[in-house]
Amino acid sequence: MMMFSSLWCYEDSWVRSFARSLLRFLGFVSWGIAAVLAFGGVSVILMYKNYRYLFQDSFLSLPGWLAVAAALILLPTGVLAVSISAKGSRYQQGALMYLLLVLLCLQMSSAVLAEFYSIRMASELKSTVDYLVYRYNGTHSQDPGSRAVDTVQRKLQCCGIQNYTDWLNASATSWHLQAEKAHVPESCCKEKYSHCGGDLGHLEQLFQEGCLKKLQDQLHFVMFYVFLCCTVLSVLELLVGVTNGILMRHQPFHDLQILESSTFS
Repeated sequence: MMMFSSLWCYEDSWVRSFARSLLRFLGFVSWGIAAVLAFGGVSVILMYKNYRYLFQDSFLSLPGWLAVAAALILLPTGVLAVSISAKGSRYQQGALMYLLLVLLCLQMSSAVLAEFYSIRMASELKSTVDYLVYRYNGTHSQDPGSRAVDTVQRKLQCCGIQNYTDWLNASATSWHLQAEKAHVPESCCKEKYSHCGGDLGHLEQLFQEGCLKKLQDQLHFVMFYVFLCCTVLSVLELLVGVTNGILMRHQPFHDLQILESSTFS
């Protein structure tokens, strides 16, 4: 009987030792994931800031802000995980479980919104870009829509919707004279050609690839990045929660010994 008791104690000690080591490792990993998640969140926020006029939904940056908030909460979560692995504390273990619950809510919200906007905004982008291109008023125009088109073409190094030939089909002619030689906006010019005027006779000086696909690809990338980070984070949370639960199971509530039956006998 004593042999079985000794074997049980040995296995119990081994499980606790393994759980502490795993929790310490997960604590350090959580800091790395926090940096990766923060990068994804900031990317979403910056994309909305740079192309705000193209996105009619003002909540597009919300998945990014939720991801940044989750990344910030991951920092104290990692600290608690490392601290608990060194010296277990009921208060710290409880706080860790609470932070894991908050993280779960944030990450699920961010992942769902990222997937939702990735699908919804991809279809809305086409109609918005079409509208802005056909209402373009010139490179030096103060119209917000025209300035948004120039900003997109410069930042993404693109020209037109599908390609540069879309400017030939544009119905709006207020940005150039009919008698002029066909050309595209100056924002289609490559940076190294400072005197490029958008002349279609010099295609080597122009960006020829369309903007719509680049915009949609960038939107899909940042949203999928956030979604993937949240998925990885959920696995990490599960492991941390299970490991912390193992340590809590092997550390009974000493403060509740007053409830034992022997106390009332």
